[in-house]
Amino acid sequence: MRDEDLAQRLSVSVSTIRLDRALLGVPELRERMRKAVEQARSRLRSLKHEEVMGELLALEPNAWAISVMVPTKEMAFRHTDMVADHHIYSQASSLAVAVVEADLVVTGAARVRFRAPVRIGDKLIARAKVGTHKRNSYIVSVRSKVDEREVFVGKFIVVVLDGEKSA
Repeated sequence: MRDEDLAQRLSVSVSTIRLDRALLGVPELRERMRKAVEQARSRLRSLKHEEVMGELLALEPNAWAISVMVPTKEMAFRHTDMVADHHIYSQASSLAVAVVEADLVVTGAARVRFRAPVRIGDKLIARAKVGTHKRNSYIVSVRSKVDEREVFVGKFIVVVLDGEKSA
């Protein structure tokens, strides 16, 4: 949370929050976010960091992951501020692949539901959670929200390939 958000929630001044944070040795939000992003990137194995749609914020391999994306005008349908569905899907699908710790992971199947529109400038936060897995298949649930409003839900079956080239 930002200092301003904490101050408002706790009904204290921003300077009180900053003083307490300094006394406790808690770095400011930008520094905390930078460290979290670096740690998540270092754990990423199945994709390159550039292949994840959005910014990977946190990753616990084979357990959960979080990414954030702020859609731009180029992601919207022509002449509207509504984001095209394939960008929302891409964020979720790439996160579902990224959360599985293996060298080569692909999406085998997906069941998705778009619950509400996303607009240019919205902060779209996707959270992936690994469920069960058998052999080389994992079930990964992804939920995307804008503020507290759920806008996308997906269940992905991702498959770990053995890396052999097939003819």
